[in-house]
Parts: sequence; C-alpha cells; structure tokens
Amino acid sequence: MSGRLSDQPWLTAKATRAVMAALEAAGGPGCARFVGGCVRNALIGQPVADIDIATTLEPEETLRAIRAAGLKAVPTGIAHGTVTAVAERRPFEITTLRRDVSTDGRKATVAFTDDWAEDAARRDFRLNALYADTGGDVFDPTGAGVADALAGRIVFVGDPETRIREDFLRILRFFRFHAWYGRGEPDAAGLAACRALASGMARLSAERVSSELMKLLSARDPRAALAAMDGAGVLAQILPDARLTAWFNAAVEQGPDPVVRLMMLLPPDEAAVREAAARLRLPNAVRDRLAFAALALPDVSLSMSDREARAVLYRHGAQAVSDAARRRWAEAPDQTGRAQRLLALAAEWTRPALPVGGRDLARLGVDPGPETGRLLKAFEAAWIADDFPVEGHGERLAGLVRAPRG
Repeated sequence: MSGRLSDQPWLTAKATRAVMAALEAAGGPGCARFVGGCVRNALIGQPVADIDIATTLEPEETLRAIRAAGLKAVPTGIAHGTVTAVAERRPFEITTLRRDVSTDGRKATVAFTDDWAEDAARRDFRLNALYADTGGDVFDPTGAGVADALAGRIVFVGDPETRIREDFLRILRFFRFHAWYGRGEPDAAGLAACRALASGMARLSAERVSSELMKLLSARDPRAALAAMDGAGVLAQILPDARLTAWFNAAVEQGPDPVVRLMMLLPPDEAAVREAAARLRLPNAVRDRLAFAALALPDVSLSMSDREARAVLYRHGAQAVSDAARRRWAEAPDQTGRAQRLLALAAEWTRPALPVGGRDLARLGVDPGPETGRLLKAFEAAWIADDFPVEGHGERLAGLVRAPRG
C-alpha cells in the first residue's frame, strides 16, 4: 500500500459500490481496483471525470458478473479485455489485467494475467500505473507513481523507447500529460526518446493524433509543453506549417478554447488551414471554423466602428469574426479594450434577415430571372452600408427598379 484516498464522493457513490460489489461477488475481495486517472487525480486534488477499473476477472467473467448484478454490461473492447458497465446511468470501463505479447507501434496483441505488476509494467507513465481498492488504499507497483503525481513528473514506466515503440501515440501523450499535470522541465530521458522516435508517429491514424493534440491544447496553460514538443521536432511531425509565436502565447492568456489555440499555431490562410485540417482529419465543424476565421481575417480590425463591425458580422458570421478578432488581439495584446468590445458586439448582435425578396420585386413588375438577383444584391449592399435600417425598404427597392442600368 502506498497511501490512501480521502474524501472522494465517487469512491463511495451508490453506482461505484454496485459495480465493485458485482465484480467481487464473482472474483472475491481484491479482484478489482480503480486504476489510472481517477486514482491520480484524487491524489493530487484534481477533478475526477472517468472511473476506470482493472480486474483479474477475464472479460466473459466480467460480463456475467455485471449482468448477474442486474447492471448493464457492454463488450466495448472484448478482444483487449474491456467491458463497460453502466450503473445509475454512469459508465465504468472495466479492463482485465494484461501483458503485451506483441506490438507494432499502433496496437498491441495482449494476453490476460492476474499479476498487478505485469499490468502496471505495460502502462505508459508511472503516475498512471496507480491502483486503489474499494477502501481507498492506493497501490503503486512501480514504486514511484505516487511521488511522480505529487511532484508533477511525467516519467515513462521502464525504458521510454520501449514504451514508445509499443505505441507511438505515447509521444503526444507525454507532452499532453506534461501540459496537464507536469511541473518544471520535462523528464530528460522521456524527452530524448520522443525526439529520437518522432518519425514513428507517421504510423498513427490522424484521428488519434488530432484527439491527443486537442486535449493538449485544452490544458490550462500548454505553452511549456508545446515549446518542448516543438524543440523535440514533434510538432513539425504532425503539423509542418505550425509555428510557435508570440501570438500563440497571447492566445493562451485569452482563454482555454483549443480551436483558437490551434488557429494561432497555423498560418492565417484558408488553404493552409484546410490542408492542416485534412492532415489531422479534424471534425468538419472544426475545419470550417478555422477556414471561416481565415476568410474573415482581412475584413476584421480592432479599430472598426460598431457600424463597420456589424457589416462584417453580417457577411462572415459571429463565430468567424470572434475568432478573427482573437487573432487580431493576439497580434496587438495592448488592445484588450477594443478586442473585448468587438467580441461583446459579436456575442450580442443578432443578424437581421434581408427584409425584401423576389415577391416584392414581382409586385414591382420585375420578372423572375437574373435581374431579380442583381436587384436584390444591390439592395442588400445599400442596406448593409446604411447599417440595416428597419424602414423604407419598399421605396428603396422601387428606386432601384426605376434606376437606369449602367
């Protein structure tokens, strides 16, 4: 035993007790322990989101045990030993103790074991190889996980290069965990291994890479981790066009939005951000947000009047203008007042609908066709230039119809 968790509501919650009781009814006391992030975060006083459990029961035994207790059991990763139990509408990921038989840098072939030390030996970092029983007693098979968690050290279990060759995603996880939990300089041996094996990330799926990157960028302050990642050649491996600049540092001060932070790493160019989004296979919503911000940027200035800003908001939309304004703010961090004024306007202003349409033109004797489109565009341009007046639309439209062309 290496300590004890205290005052953890999730540990004594009805759902948690039900799942652990179901497992121990099948495998006996001590057959299941909490593992990884929930134990680590409880030790260091951080919020606990997911509750993961390790067990000596094999997957089919876990399924039977959970169902016998009247709980829902889902074979989410049965080949790798993972079953998800659902109690009180809360999921619990339960994984049989494992050891690696073979790995290829992306996935592993595993064998099940009842040896807690073997299971710990295949995990990524010592602070993640922590276990706790139902009473909150902590077990630390590597002998250093508790100390690492309390000191903010991200240290690989065993040899760093061996751990990375098992799964090259662990390179990004090294920097992600340093951003979230690390203090001081990154572990030298781990950093050297990441630098030496960075090219191995080319074997990874883009979706796994982008997921880790966005989690890293969601940390309260990822600047030190990104600087170390850049220095090790890892950032260039996944985003060749990315650059760490003062803009990125300023954006971190603005808030925790990972999409804005990613935007600050990339060139302010629509083609470049679309290429980066394709490379990472980002979700369409993220891809479009980055692209639309790049398109809006030339029209956005922190010195715009409210009237000018409303015109830009109408054309580009609130999200694109807000994101572009944040880049302008990062470029000119002394313009906080102007930036916040523009951001507030973008949040508060409701885009009005064009107050006229084809039927209005038909009533004025204009037949449907290209002339209708031309007149509506001319009306819209004048309406925007006049700051979206709410009256006089009929007279303005009639004047456009009567006006000679050319």
